[in-house]
Amino acid sequence: MREIVLHDTRSGGLLALRARAEQPVGIYACGPTVYSRIHVGNARPFVLFSLLKRFLEHEGYRATLVVNITDVNDKIYDAASAQGRPSAELAAEMIAYYRADTDALGLGRPDHEPLASETIGPIIDHIDALVSGGHAYAAGGDVYFRVRSDPAYGSLSHRQLEQMDQGEDESSSHPSAERKEDPLDFALWKAHKPGEDTVWESPWGPGRPGWHIECSVMAEQLLGVGFEIHGGGSDLVFPHHENEAAQTRAARGQELARLWVHNGMIQLTGEKMAKSAGNIAPLHEVLASFGPEAVVMYLVSGHYRQPLAFSDATLEQAQANVNRIREAGRRLTRGESPSELEGLRDRFFDALARDFNTPEALSALNDWIREASAPGSDAPGDSHLREMLRALGLESLLAPAAEAPAQVRSLAEQRERARGEQDFAAADRLREEISARGWEVRDGPGGFELLPL
Repeated sequence: MREIVLHDTRSGGLLALRARAEQPVGIYACGPTVYSRIHVGNARPFVLFSLLKRFLEHEGYRATLVVNITDVNDKIYDAASAQGRPSAELAAEMIAYYRADTDALGLGRPDHEPLASETIGPIIDHIDALVSGGHAYAAGGDVYFRVRSDPAYGSLSHRQLEQMDQGEDESSSHPSAERKEDPLDFALWKAHKPGEDTVWESPWGPGRPGWHIECSVMAEQLLGVGFEIHGGGSDLVFPHHENEAAQTRAARGQELARLWVHNGMIQLTGEKMAKSAGNIAPLHEVLASFGPEAVVMYLVSGHYRQPLAFSDATLEQAQANVNRIREAGRRLTRGESPSELEGLRDRFFDALARDFNTPEALSALNDWIREASAPGSDAPGDSHLREMLRALGLESLLAPAAEAPAQVRSLAEQRERARGEQDFAAADRLREEISARGWEVRDGPGGFELLPL
């Protein structure tokens, strides 16, 4: 079992993973707010933490992955109102799309996918504990967290208090500005407002939870307090994760998580990909254009902590890498790999143990393929390659080639005859028709071969 180190945002350095005694390693990653279909940027943490769990299990750890779904939020109310439909109906539809879109990545589901709407009772209990402890106060049906009551506030995002704009509407005309004791304070419970069609009773009146408290409670409910890894995009460090950490410290007297692991943003035209900015690439459209293996390859091509540029060119490069590995796999035999290649296999997993360095791991994988494919050597067994690809969620690249439908094979045979008659215009037309049906025809000395696109 390798020592695994990950970058911790709070300490600013690499920390060794330390599992709690007789408990699985707990991983909580912030999932989507379901007011529209997700984009490629939303897929990055889903892929990262799904693969991190795979790697931990490869190394002999038990691991539990929790990815929440925020289905109670201002953005959902606004989107549903604009469409003239109930917010719960919109959220349910987008949850179904989210699950279908992420299922298509081929990585499986997280162990738990809690909904905020199904955690209201524990959320109210957590807020009540904060009020009882003097860390929160009720005002006009709202409940706010006293930021200055937490001496460690700012330790995650490394911000000074004067830089702590919560992103809430603080204009003097907004009711919350008058209700707050301090502009730094943030909402734990929001009083029911006209137009909000989901409402729950609470000790402070009818309303619904704020965003930050939802995640604190869902994480604690499923993983306890002091679990190993809390993850999400770097745009969530402040205020969302800062507030999560503060709420748990104040109510429970200890840190919510030991390691805070954040991935960089996907960038389109040099800016963070975001629904609010309108510069998004919907995941389902990218999957339809390039396929799940190319999308996963693209997302692991850069180090998770760094921004990742998005373009057709970067996806085409990922697709080329996928095809190259698939082709290399076809030249191998099914079975044990030779011992002389073990060093490259170990280098792959050592790279993942050092802050989940997937680019370095891919370099080791490529070196393994080059050595295994050296001219004059017998085709080695593929067990090392299968092991490495499994860790990256790309084991499907070694799946047996699918049998082409009879109609596609008939077109390929017609094309073969056209080529033999030197009717290259007809051969090109038939190639395009074969491609439109999702297959690629490749010519070789022994005849043609049909490969799925």
